[in-house]
Amino acid sequence: LNVAEEKFVLDTLAGCIEYKSLLDVVVNAFFARDGRYCLASERNLYIVICYLATFQLEELGLQHFSRIVKSLDTVKMHKFLRFFFNALYLNTWIKDEWSRLYDSVYVKENWIDPLLRWQPKVQQLIEKLADKLSNRTTNIKISTVTQPKEFNLTVPKPRAIPVPLPIPVLEKSPPVPPSTYKPPKEKKQLEKIKTKNRQKAEVTNTNQFRCAAVKPEKAEVCYKIRVFLTGEEIVPFLRQYLEIVWELNDNIPIKLNAAAILREGALYQRKMEQELQRIENLLRGTGDPSEFLEWQKQMRGKDLEEQLAEIEYRRLRGKLSHEEAVLAHQNVIQENKKKADLMREEKAELMHEYAERCLQEQKEMRELVEKVVEGHKNAKQAKLKLQKYKQQIVQEVCEENRELLRQALEEEEEKLKKKYELIQQIRAIESLPILKHKFVDLTETGGHGLICEMSIVELRERLALLREAQKAAEEEKRDQIIHDKQAKEQLLLDKLDQISIFRAELGRAAALKQEEKKRKSQLGERQMKDERILNLQKKIVEKAMERKKQAERL
Repeated sequence: LNVAEEKFVLDTLAGCIEYKSLLDVVVNAFFARDGRYCLASERNLYIVICYLATFQLEELGLQHFSRIVKSLDTVKMHKFLRFFFNALYLNTWIKDEWSRLYDSVYVKENWIDPLLRWQPKVQQLIEKLADKLSNRTTNIKISTVTQPKEFNLTVPKPRAIPVPLPIPVLEKSPPVPPSTYKPPKEKKQLEKIKTKNRQKAEVTNTNQFRCAAVKPEKAEVCYKIRVFLTGEEIVPFLRQYLEIVWELNDNIPIKLNAAAILREGALYQRKMEQELQRIENLLRGTGDPSEFLEWQKQMRGKDLEEQLAEIEYRRLRGKLSHEEAVLAHQNVIQENKKKADLMREEKAELMHEYAERCLQEQKEMRELVEKVVEGHKNAKQAKLKLQKYKQQIVQEVCEENRELLRQALEEEEEKLKKKYELIQQIRAIESLPILKHKFVDLTETGGHGLICEMSIVELRERLALLREAQKAAEEEKRDQIIHDKQAKEQLLLDKLDQISIFRAELGRAAALKQEEKKRKSQLGERQMKDERILNLQKKIVEKAMERKKQAERL
């Protein structure tokens, strides 16, 4: 060390010994709170930093103090400085503990106040250490990369331009056949078959297979809903769509799976049993519930008419509210126009005031700019001095970084040499030949002293016997599955024959019911008997006339 450095080290050592009791207060508290996991051997390091920060910070300056801190471990310095320069700790328990050893006024003026004055600048140093911990970037010297050079090769001759191939011409496609735009013949054939089936159904007995017919109360409700949907006030395309769906749903083939076949067969079987039970009850003398069903059908018809009237009433109420809303909207438009005129007048006045204010502000800004230009002329010289001072600091920091990087590279080279020597030793050990020859007799047991021990040959024989037994069991199970599958297929075929018979009879009965419903629907038409609906229609007409007059005025 030179003379100045030796003097600084001796002064620091003497100060640490002189103020040991004072420094122990801070270091002991640090080890008790934030430094619980720090090593006890680092205690002298924290004592020296605490002494420099308390007694030598004014003489050293922040620059030299930060250089000392950055040369040490970043994690340790960040933790200790954050603990020591905490304003709350300095004003409370540190001040109280130091006041027990020295005079309280002397402690506050000479030690606490300077530390609080340096606290904002040291806080910036702590933030830099935190950023360094979060990033942890290391500058590694990048070696120069070899730049390749092109080979001196002969330049190839330019290739001749190939003759272009002729563009293939597509053949003229044949015109679209006229049959594309004509209806298919199959549709006409299906209609003929449909009419023939209906004629056959009219000839057959209507009372046959009565158990599969639709209940009369359900048929009556469906008939009234259909009459309501075919009224004049329903949307035309909806009525046409429903008619087409009803016609197409007559004879549509349905592909059934096994579950559907069994389910439908059980349904028809249950209906057949119910019909037989009903016939037995009639034979025993029980009453016929036809009168009750007729009364029930009439009551349900009345309820349906009331529901339809209520629906029509709600529709007309909605239409009336729509007309009232249109009138209210037109009134709001007129009010908005008046408000818009008032807003335009107020906007013109405000724009005039704003233009005058802008002119006044422009004049003030010109005067301010002239003053600022004069101040810039004086500030240029100060900037040049500051720039030179910063350049000197940067050069010093760069030299220190180069020295630290050189030391780090030397340490890495030593580590790599040690690793290389260790790898060579391991490879030399692995290259030695290892003789492992063991002869195995497959007929002998392992000799472990267990009851279930067996040789490999015996194990293979037992496995072969188990495989044969497993194959025999699989064959037996496969035969059983095939037998069950055939029995199930035969059952499904029987069910399909039964379902086809029931469906044919149900289709004939449905065709007769449909013809009867059409004849009834042509005779009777629904009439409006509710006075509320008539009154609503009159109100809607009046509101529509009023809306048209209001629109003409606008």
